[in-house]
Amino acid sequence: MTAIMGIVNVTPDSFSDGGRFLAADAAIAHGRSLLADGAHILDVGGESTRPGAERVAPAEEQARVLPVVAALAAEGALVSIDTMNASTAQAAIDAGARIVNDVSGGLGDPDMLGVVAASDVDVVLQHWRGHSADMYAHAAYADLARDLVAELEGRVGAAAAAGISPDRIILDPGIGFGKRGAQNWEALRALGQIVAIGPRVLVGTSRKRFLAEALAGAEGVEVSTSRRDLATAVTSVLAAQAGAWAVRVHDVAATSDALTVWSRWNGENDGGGA
Repeated sequence: MTAIMGIVNVTPDSFSDGGRFLAADAAIAHGRSLLADGAHILDVGGESTRPGAERVAPAEEQARVLPVVAALAAEGALVSIDTMNASTAQAAIDAGARIVNDVSGGLGDPDMLGVVAASDVDVVLQHWRGHSADMYAHAAYADLARDLVAELEGRVGAAAAAGISPDRIILDPGIGFGKRGAQNWEALRALGQIVAIGPRVLVGTSRKRFLAEALAGAEGVEVSTSRRDLATAVTSVLAAQAGAWAVRVHDVAATSDALTVWSRWNGENDGGGA
């Protein structure tokens, strides 16, 4: 079944839950809770990538995430480090992280691919066209699906040139990154083409603005977190149906339930009963 990556934001300013888990103890407890809810991977991040977010110094990022990574990895969790900084990636690997989730796809720090290549961890290469402060300035595409596939293939090539084998690569279409409104739906409709590139594919739609815009409709009503979580669970199932290896979410329980129902619908683990 499609894996679930639970989000552990150790930040004061993430768009959905910023500040709730900034203290290491709170973040570690949250990670344990996500595992209990069905998460297979915990993605720990210390720098918000919400639209307009400012960069965080690597030293501050590491002070936030390393105690959390070390504690959760020591308890046996499969931990991913969400960072664009090669120095943070290396420190997190040393602390027990087994996946580097780089939203810049290795473009944000020229040393990132070398750090990953010198290790034995996997890497998420996300489609990216610029930092959060101005990423929408780069949201122009001649043909979004074609451009998205070509740019992701370019990142696979760059990783291979750095010495990272395809079996260690995970691709992410970068929903919400350098893509406005309807462009995110175009990217999701291109998932089959992205899966066909070859490496595993991770999809992250959780609570993002394009879902709220779809639910708000022409009236522009306020969309609650619970409604965004329901929409996220639906997109998680559709991503799984399109061949995604994993989905990255805040509400692990809702997505776990949705994927369980989907797998039963497909005749997996029927379990019998009336």
